[in-house]
Parts: sequence; structure tokens; C-alpha cells
Amino acid sequence: MVTDKIVVTMLRKKRTDHPGRGKGPDSQETERGHGRVQHLHQQGGVRGWGQQRGGYGGHGGRGGRIFPQQYYDGPSEYQQGRGGQQYQAPPQHRGGIGGGHGAPAGVLFRPPAPELHQATQVPYQAGVTTHPSPYQRPAHTDAEAHSSSRPPEVTSSQETQHIQQQVIQLGASPCDAMQPASSKSMRFPLRPGKGSYGTKCFVKANHFFAELPEKDFHHYDVSITPEISVRDVNRAVIQQLVKLYRESHLGQRLPAYDGRKSLYTAGPLPFVSREFKIILIDEEDGPASTRRQREFKVVIKFAARADLHHLGMFLQGRLADVPQETLKVLDIVLRQLPTTRFYSASRSFYSPHLGRKEHLGEGLESWRGFYQSIRPTQMGLSLNIDMSSSAFIEPLPVIDFVAQLLNRDVSAKPLSDADRVKVRYCISSLYYFFTVRFGCMLHFFLFTELGHCTFYHQTVHHNAYSEDPYAKEFGIEISQKLAQVEARILPAPRLKYHDSSRDRDCLPQVGQWNMMNRRMINGGTVNSWICINFARNVRDNMAQSFCHDLAQMCITSGMAFNPEPILPVFTGRPDQVERVLKARFHDVMAKLQHHGKELDLLIVILPDNNGPLYGNLKRICETDLGIVSQCCLQKNVYKANKQQYLANVALKINVKAGGRNTVLVDALTRRIPLVSDRPTIIFGADVTHPQPGEDSSPSIAAVVASQDWPEVTKYAGLVCAQAHRQELIQDLYKTWQDPVRGTVTGGMIKELLISFHRATGQKPQRIIFYRDGVSEGQFYQVLLYELDAIRKACASLEPNYQPPVTFVVVQKRHHTRLFASNHNDRHAVDKSGNILPGTVVDSKICHPTEFDFYLCSHAGVKGTSRPAHYHVLWDENKFTADALQSLTNNLCYTYVRCTRSVSVVPPVYYAHLAAFRARFYMEPDTSDSGSMTGGARNAKVAAANAAVRPLPQLKENVKRVMFYC
Repeated sequence: MVTDKIVVTMLRKKRTDHPGRGKGPDSQETERGHGRVQHLHQQGGVRGWGQQRGGYGGHGGRGGRIFPQQYYDGPSEYQQGRGGQQYQAPPQHRGGIGGGHGAPAGVLFRPPAPELHQATQVPYQAGVTTHPSPYQRPAHTDAEAHSSSRPPEVTSSQETQHIQQQVIQLGASPCDAMQPASSKSMRFPLRPGKGSYGTKCFVKANHFFAELPEKDFHHYDVSITPEISVRDVNRAVIQQLVKLYRESHLGQRLPAYDGRKSLYTAGPLPFVSREFKIILIDEEDGPASTRRQREFKVVIKFAARADLHHLGMFLQGRLADVPQETLKVLDIVLRQLPTTRFYSASRSFYSPHLGRKEHLGEGLESWRGFYQSIRPTQMGLSLNIDMSSSAFIEPLPVIDFVAQLLNRDVSAKPLSDADRVKVRYCISSLYYFFTVRFGCMLHFFLFTELGHCTFYHQTVHHNAYSEDPYAKEFGIEISQKLAQVEARILPAPRLKYHDSSRDRDCLPQVGQWNMMNRRMINGGTVNSWICINFARNVRDNMAQSFCHDLAQMCITSGMAFNPEPILPVFTGRPDQVERVLKARFHDVMAKLQHHGKELDLLIVILPDNNGPLYGNLKRICETDLGIVSQCCLQKNVYKANKQQYLANVALKINVKAGGRNTVLVDALTRRIPLVSDRPTIIFGADVTHPQPGEDSSPSIAAVVASQDWPEVTKYAGLVCAQAHRQELIQDLYKTWQDPVRGTVTGGMIKELLISFHRATGQKPQRIIFYRDGVSEGQFYQVLLYELDAIRKACASLEPNYQPPVTFVVVQKRHHTRLFASNHNDRHAVDKSGNILPGTVVDSKICHPTEFDFYLCSHAGVKGTSRPAHYHVLWDENKFTADALQSLTNNLCYTYVRCTRSVSVVPPVYYAHLAAFRARFYMEPDTSDSGSMTGGARNAKVAAANAAVRPLPQLKENVKRVMFYC
């Protein structure tokens, strides 16, 4: 019998290269993530632009008034006096900047939302003149884009617009909206020409271009009886079949097999259907007569032809749909040889011979490996190869494994109860998870990724694709060289600080700057604050000294900060966090309420290892007491030179107090194309899912939106819990029935649009939506469902309110890496040897026809920098490549928690942090739906059927600021 080769994945996530993580003043906050969140249950019912506090249908405020304050408090006239009837807007309620055009006579209060289509831009008089910019579209660019960047076979602009004007049926369920009626009914925007702004250079990418084979592939269904769920046994069966019958029955074909139900050949087999009998003999030592034998029946039956012509048409831009089946065949072919040589996990392969093994302790050792995948690009097909490392269980006797796990000699004395629990939990949890989840025994863990340019040359040489018999059989040729790619380095934006600063402007260098001689452009105010110390090793006098130094740093940085606390420092026990917080809050409020004041800030000193203390504290402060807090770890209190640390903490405190640290100079001078010319709201959205094994936990969706046009620096945020591993954001737009008010509308988009209007006095005339966490296979689903929700949310505010939308997916979990062509050129790399911040690539390795680009917006810290991948799925604002790339890069310099550019656009970063913060608000699940005894399948069924408990609401004073920073 062939020994089953088992693959397992370790539940340890790769540490990303976000510069804010682990470097800010509150490493506990930074590591766990945090973000501004608020609950979505509305009070006061439907809301509108105008005075009527909830009246939708487009009628403006009376006399054109804009968003009076009382709009937010009580029910509308419609809600108070008209019960559940539908309301016709009277003529006098039409108009006003806040309300736009009113509904004409006879138009119902809640009109149907319009069909989803490309919005038409309406001329907007902003009262300002935008100045020319190096990245604005020249007057002749439109003609050039059609003539130079789009293949002649691609549909015309009118036909493209017609394709994009496909109707999405409104009112459909999420499942109904997941896919268009036909995969050809809609295509993503074409590339509007390549960018030209920035300093041109060349970089290398871990893509190896492949020659398209000229053979037709044939697909055959494979049935193996008795059925085996382990792929390696199936592969052994087919391998034996090919060995025995390739010459006599397979027409000398060398097939590629996926390990399950599909087999592919380069040309037809000499039969339509045939049955084979295969015997596998156990590989254990001993005479053949004593080894166990197993007999299998294999039926191979023709299924279809994979036409490579369609792949060629797609690469030339003549077809919109990616021929996924053909790409799948090519992937399977190129995985055949590595599968026989290495251990495989998902799309990666590992071997102790691909590099030096490293002992990790606790019974684990590290192996090197690589990921590979075929991708369509502008230059044709490319093989994307990425580097990875894996932790394998060492081949140890159990007693030695336990000794390493406990880090002591276990033969000297019996195990304690605590030791037994640790060992039992470790072994049983791992074996249970992989046995039940995958039906196999534990073999190794996947854990982290590192990278270095030379590794890719070594991998390609080691794999010897030119000698691969499967690649030769199918006519695939792989280049031996890393792809040389044209790139540009976008300049850093100039940042503005307060006019009282010695240095009012700042030009970041290699993605970094500092606060020396600079004061925040808008300093927040902290009049009343207290400190609670939960770190037993920090004495009261040390805590007082630390708080004094922090207050002085906030003052120096430009804040109005009271140097003295309202009450002295209080030391509390970590296991009594709720009692301590509530008692101290009661004491301080008793003192402040006599003066009509509120507590502005709580400073908390935490032990370095604080377990659930941090999460409990944030939940109590933000959803129960209404306190904005700043946590600091014990180790930073005792840090000898903590000026840089205190400066970073001051940045966080300022935005939590309602201030702004810095803004883009181009934002103040109205020079940002397609943002500065008219009120523009920028969204960021993300969905985080529970870790593997948490089958009953909900997913958390988060959406943030800018609130300070034209500066686009402050972001309000909302979160919601939704079904387990549901990727579509369910609460972007929602309706419900109220027994008195009738149909009520709401959701995160609507709330944030209203919040923008309240903060700026303007209705957003343009929407830019950055969406994180979407894989390529989910592009259509997410776009159709979430763009539809945006449309409905806008229409619910007033009729015909449909600002143009640009929908951009942001991806970090991809495998493309970029390297400097010359690592010895100091002008081409940063201190870590990575490419420079601002490096953008929109050619060769990008999509053949669609609007996407890779942007490395941050300086490298450790390992190989991973550029973010931006893919435009919808663009009614008609961005040029330069305009969107520069906007995205410049926004990466506005992240409020550090003086560094970050690796993904900040609204997406904030949404990610907000979603993780929301997990602290969830009450523990006491049900047994996710228990081990129920089995993985039962747990998944229970999770799917379980009602999602809503998150607790944030206090109003917490919502008003960027408390999550």
C-alpha cells in the first residue's frame, strides 16, 4: 500500500508589514486591532436630507434648511402623524441644498430604487478653481486611451457602457444578487491607458512567463472504487494505471490528474469510456507475499474538450470572461511533478531539501517551500512563484515530543495535572481538527512566509520546468528568468502641519517623517482625564510621572491638554476590571457634573501580558460607560528614552479627542483630481472571519467613511455581526417593517452619508469605495450585491440621488512580489533592500485588459515588501490611471497612528481595525454548537442556522471621534 502523505495547516497567521503594528504606543491595541464602530439599530426611523427627520422620498427641509440639529433626536412629522401610510411630498418641501429636488406630486414617499447603471455626472459648481496637477488627464487622453491601450477587438465605449448598464433586480435576496443572469452580462472597466506620472524605473517580479501551448486538452471523469478521500492514494492508483497501460491502452498519453475526479490529456485517448482494475501493494518492509494488497476499479470517461482558443481570445482582450477551466488544467499539469517530489499544502510545496531546516522547539522544525499558480497577464500567461516556510512535526518518539512541548525532562518525575492538560489539549486538539476536518492524520503545519529574490531563481532551476515530462507532454514552456517589469515611483505628497510649527510643511523621505518641530494641524482638547493602573509592578509615583510626561508631549504637539488629572492615579486589580472602571467613573462624574463637564479621556496602564483584560476594558468603556481610552503597556512606562513613544501616543490621543494630526497640502489647495472639485466621500470596507475551528462565531463587517471633505482625513465607522463566513456585507442597506411607521430603511451606507452631510453641510456628489478581503472568484458577487446596496441607500435619501461610484477591491493576500532590478543601487532600494515607497506597476504582470495595478506604498521593515493589489470593478467617475494611483498612494500618507506611509489605503486599514475591535464587544458563546463532540459538519450546520446576535451599541460621545486609533 502507498503510504498516505498528509497535509495540515497551522493556525498561525503571517505578521503583516503594516508599520503601525507593534510600533505604536499601545502594542496591545496595535496587535489586536481596533477601529471605530457603532451599532446600526436606528432610533427615530427613516431619515432624510431635510428637516423632517426621517422623511425620505426626496423632500427637502422646510424652506431649504439643511440638517437642523433636532433632526437627529425625535421622529419625523410623517412618523408622528401619519402612522404607516405612505406620504406624498408637498411642493413646498421640494428643494434646498440639504434636500435636493423634492418629489413631484403623486410620487410616493418611498419610491422604488433605480436600476443599477452607470451614473451620469451632473455639472457641479464648487465655487473653486482646481489647479493643474502632474497627474491630471491631458485633454487628448481619451482618444489616446481608445487607440493605444485597448485592443481593436474590444467593444467600443458605447458598447462597454451598454454592457455596464445591466439591470440588477432590486429587492432580491442576497443569493439572488450574487450572480448576473449571465456571466457575460457585465464586464469590469477596461484599463483607461497606463499611468505616466512618477519616475520611471524597472523592477523584477516573481512571475515567469509561459508560452501558450498549441494543443487541445481533453477532460475525462475519473471514478475510483472503493472511494478514497485521500488524494495521495488516488494519485497512487492513477500512477500505477499509467505505468501499466500507457503504451497499450492510453495511446502513449501522459495524463495529468487532480487527485479527485478529473484527468486531463493533451489530445484524445483511444476510447470514450473504459474500466481498469488496479492493485496497490503496501510499501512496508517484508516479502511481497506478506504485504497487504488492495484492489481498485477505475473508470475513465470522456467529459469535454478544453478549448485553448478561448484562453487566447481572453489574453488578447476579445473575451471578457476568464476561461477558468483552461487555467485550472494548466495549473494541474504544472503541479504533477512537484506533487511527486514534495509535500503539498493547498497550492504550496515543501521539502527539507529546498533549504536549511531549522529547529523550532515544541516538536517542530521549519522547512522551506514555494507556491505556484498560472495567471493571465498583459504579456500572456505567467507562472507566479512565491516563497514560504512551514513548520513540520519532527519525527520524534512521543516522550521526546512531550519533553520539548513542556521544555523539561519528563522522565525525572511524573507529569503534573497542569502538564497533562497542556499535553492532552495540544495533541487532541490538533489531531481532532485535522482528522475530523480533513479525514486524515496530522503531518505538518503551514505558518509563515518570508522572501528573497535569489530564492525564485533557485526554485525555477530546482524544478527544471524545461525537463518536466508533463510540461513537455502538454506543450508548456516556462521562462527561467524573473519578469522584468516597467514601474514608476510616485512622489510622496507634501503634508501640512499647524502654522505655528517651525516646519509647517513636511515632505516624507522614503515613506517616513517625524513630529520634530511640528504641531498638529488641528489639536484636540482634553480638559478632564484620569489614569487607572492595572500593572502591579508600576508604582503610583511612576504612573504619575508617566502621565505627566504624556500630558506635556500632547501639549508640545499642539493639543489643549490639562496637565493635571481630575482624580489621582488609581491602582486596580486586573481581575476586577469592570468593578474598578465603574467605581472610578462614578467618582469622577460626581465631581464633573457639578461643572457640567464630561470625562474626555481615560489613560490605562496595562500589564505586558494581560490576557482578556484589554478587550474587556474596551468593551466596558465604549459600549457601557461611554469613555474614550488610551492603553499603555507596563514596559513602555519604564522605557528609558520614551520621547518617540510618547509622540506616537499623542498622535492617537489627538484623533480620539476629535483633532487632526496632518492633512495633504493638495487637499487644502483643492488639487486632488476627482476629489477636490466636488464633495466626495471615501469609503473603506472589510469583513473579518473567525479563525479556523471557530465554527459558531459570526463574521464581522466594518465600513468607514471620510467625514471632513475636502481634507479626507477623519473617518467615521460602523460594524455589524453577520452569518458565519458570509463575505457579502449584509447591513450596507436594510429595510424592516415597523408596526407604526411601515417600511423603514437604514444600514451602514445610509448612516455614513447622513453623517457626512452633518459634518460638512454637503451631500456627497461622488463616492469612492475601497473594498478589502475579496478574492478574484468573488468579484462579481461582491460587486453586484454591494453596489446594489449603495444604490438603494442613496435612493432612500431622495429620488434621483445617484452620485457616481468607483468601486475598488484591495488585495494584500496575493503572491506577487516586486524586487529592485539592481539591489546595489541605493537610489532604487530602501534600508531593508526593498523597492521604494510609491512604486507602482500597471503593465505586463497586471490583468490583460482590466483596470488594476500593484502599489508598494510603504517602506520595507522586514522580509520582502508585499505590494497591495488594487482592481477597479466599477468606475462611473472615469478615473485615469494616474489619478487613481496617485490618490491611493497619497492617502497612504494620512494614516493617523504613525508618521509612516502604510501598505494599504487607510480607509481599508481602519475598517480592518474596526472589525477586529468589534470582536471584543461580542459576548462569549455558551452554546455547544461548536464543541468538538458534535463534529465539524454538525458545527457548521449549527453555525449556519444560528441567529446572529447583534453587537452592543456604542455610546454617542464615543461615536463622534476616531476612538479606535
